[in-house]
Amino acid sequence: MIKNEHLSDPNQPSYLEKQQAAMEFIDLVNKLWLETGVELVLFRQQLVDRRVSVILNLHHSSSHYLNRELTIFDTLPLVRLLEEVYLPAARVDLGKLLIEALDEGDGSLDNLELKDFLVRKLCHAHKWPEINPRDVVLFGFGRIGRLLARELIGKEGAGRQLRLKAIVTRDEVNYKNLQKRASLLEFDSIHGDFEGTVLIDEDQGALIINGVKVYVLQGNHPSEVDYQSKGINNAVLVDNTGAFRDHESLSFHLKAKGISEVILTAPGKGVPNIVYGVNHEEYSPKEGHVFSAASCTTNAIVPILKVVQEELGIEKGHIETIHAYTNDQNLVDNMHKKHRRGRAAALNMVITETGAGSAVAKVIPELDGKLTSNAIRVPVPNGSLAILNLSLKKQVDVASINAILKNSALYGDLVEQIKYSVQQELVSSDIVGTTASSVVDSAATVVSEDGKQVNLYIWYDNEYGYMHQVMRLLKHVAQVRRFVYY
Repeated sequence: MIKNEHLSDPNQPSYLEKQQAAMEFIDLVNKLWLETGVELVLFRQQLVDRRVSVILNLHHSSSHYLNRELTIFDTLPLVRLLEEVYLPAARVDLGKLLIEALDEGDGSLDNLELKDFLVRKLCHAHKWPEINPRDVVLFGFGRIGRLLARELIGKEGAGRQLRLKAIVTRDEVNYKNLQKRASLLEFDSIHGDFEGTVLIDEDQGALIINGVKVYVLQGNHPSEVDYQSKGINNAVLVDNTGAFRDHESLSFHLKAKGISEVILTAPGKGVPNIVYGVNHEEYSPKEGHVFSAASCTTNAIVPILKVVQEELGIEKGHIETIHAYTNDQNLVDNMHKKHRRGRAAALNMVITETGAGSAVAKVIPELDGKLTSNAIRVPVPNGSLAILNLSLKKQVDVASINAILKNSALYGDLVEQIKYSVQQELVSSDIVGTTASSVVDSAATVVSEDGKQVNLYIWYDNEYGYMHQVMRLLKHVAQVRRFVYY
C-alpha cells in the first residue's frame, strides 16, 4: 500500500477534480489510439478504453515505481502534448516517459520544456519500417484461442497490425454451433464478458465481432482447409489445439492454401521454442516457418531466471509450480492416461509432472542440467505460482535481489514480461488479467542467512498473461511490431 500524506491536505486536488482530469485523459488516450494508432500504457498497463476509476487506480497502484504518489495530474500534461507531437503507429509507456522527464527536470515537470522533451525521446518512431498488416487464422478455439480472438479484435484500430480472418474448429458449421461459439466468446467465467458485440452470419458461416467478419471453418486435419477461397492470403496460423506438436505435423498447415507461418501455443518438438523477450531475436521469421510459444510456465519462469543468471549466476535450483487446474484433468474421479490427473480437479491438490525445468535449457542453454521441476495442480480455475528455489554464485539479501528484479521490470529487454509487485496481500485471484508473464511477489522473497540460497515467488495468469506472450510472438513472426517506447 502506498502511503498518502495528503489525505487531509486542503491544497491537494479533490477526488472530483481527479475524476474530471481522468475524463479528459481518457478522451485524449482513446483519440490517439483510434485516429493515429498511438497506444498509450502506464508501466505496461493498458490505458485504452478504460473507465475513470480504473485509470485513477492504475496511477495509484503504480506509485511504487516513482517512490512517491503518482496522480493523473502527472501524466495528463504528457498526453495533452502527445496529441500535438505527430507520431506514426506506436506503443508508448507514459510511466517511463514520466520517470525520465522528472529526472531531467530535477524532480519537477515545471523545470522542463515538455514538448521538446517528447520530440527528442520519440523521434526514432519516424524511422520505423512501414507496417503491412497480416491475416491471422486461429486453429482451435479453446481458452487461449478465445482470448486471442478478443485481443486481436480489440486492437483493430488505425494502427492495425493483425487481422483476424478465420477460426477453424472440428464442428460442423451451422447456426447452432455458431451460436455456441459466439456465446463462449461473449461470456467468460474467469475473464468476464467481452466488451463488444458478437453477431452470427449463418449464410456466410461467420461471426461478426465488433463489425469484423471472421469466418468459422470446419477442419480436422491441418492440410484440408482452403483459406484462399475466403480471401485469406499470407496468413499466420496459431494452432491452439495441442493435437499437433512436432515439426512434421505442424508443417501440414503450410500445405493449406493461404498459410505462410505457424505458431504453436504449447511446447513443440523439433521447432524453436520461443519465450518472447528472451530468445525471439535468435529466430528470424524470414528463415523459418514453424515456431512454438513454449508453455505458460516456461514463459513465467524464464524471464526471471534470465535476470538472476545474468546478475548473480545460478549454481542449481528447483522449480515448483502451483498451477491452476486445466481442461485436461477430470471434473470428477475417472480414468485418465496420466496418474493422479484422473482425480477430481476442483477437490484435490494433484501432484503431476512439468517439463518446465528442462524447457528452460532450450531458451537459456547455460542452465542445462542445473534445474529440476515438478508441479502441483490446485483447485483454482486460473492464476498460478512458480516457486524458484535457487543456489546462487553471488551473495545477496532480500533488498538487493528485489532491487534487481524491480529494475528489470522498469528497464531493459524484459519490461513487457516482468511486473514487480509490492502488494502485501497478493493472492492468485489478483493475478487474473495481468498482461505480464511474470509477476514478482517482492513481499514473499526469502534469502538464506549466508545469502546464497533464495526463494522467489513468481505469479502468472496462465491464460491471459500467456496469451499476451503469444501475441508478442505473433507480431514478431508476422513482422508487424510497431515502434515501442518502454
